[in-house]
Amino acid sequence: MKKIATLIVLLLVAALLLAACGQKAPANKLEEIKARGKMIVGTSADYAPFEYKDENDNFVGFDMDLIREIGKRMGVEVEIQDMAFDSLIAAVEQGKVDVVIASMAPTEERMQKVDFSITYHYQKNSFLTAVDSSITLSKPEDAAKYKIGVQTGTTLDDWVTKNLVETGKMPAENVLRYERADQSILDLQAGRIDLVLTDAGPAKEYEKQGQAKIVLTEKLFDTGENIALKKGEAELKAELDRIINELLSEGFIDNLAKQYDLE
Repeated sequence: MKKIATLIVLLLVAALLLAACGQKAPANKLEEIKARGKMIVGTSADYAPFEYKDENDNFVGFDMDLIREIGKRMGVEVEIQDMAFDSLIAAVEQGKVDVVIASMAPTEERMQKVDFSITYHYQKNSFLTAVDSSITLSKPEDAAKYKIGVQTGTTLDDWVTKNLVETGKMPAENVLRYERADQSILDLQAGRIDLVLTDAGPAKEYEKQGQAKIVLTEKLFDTGENIALKKGEAELKAELDRIINELLSEGFIDNLAKQYDLE
């Protein structure tokens, strides 16, 4: 009887091993996401109205609603992870997240490290002062006379560095860089800096809340916002592009932009 029981156990183990061997590993990131039933998304939730947390600690905003709709159309759940903006690209490269959505533009430097979806939104950029400031700007280069705050690793950081510092228009020590965007607004209010350069959407949000004042809005870049993904994942990129095109043609993204008072 013991021999029969042992034989049954051995047969069951062999069957389980054969079943495990028969399971094919996902051939690419899209298959991995579909098999998992969940897309892991990186963001930097300090950038209302694109990505931020509400009073209940829920991720909300234009980008957050968009990525959830993309996940829905892919047939998977969406898990959002919050991290510093300048660590997002590395998180994609290292496979810690599947994609990144964070009002991110596809710069040449970033495109050497990751791939991007098609553009889903374009916007302008704004300079902010403290509410009671008398500073006025007639053009972006006028900002060189002041201390400017920017978020580290952003295209706005690059713009100030290349157009104002490297051209000799302003000293490098007059540029203060912040891990999170809201930290720059606190320093602006405290008088430690004179200006903050940010995107037009968040600038309107800060002005609406009475935290800062917009003094100039210009289009500094030809790029827009795109979703970042690991290099070489052609299937995932094709799926993201397909859904974004679908959402654009349906007017879903335009309606979402209006909901968040974006241009």
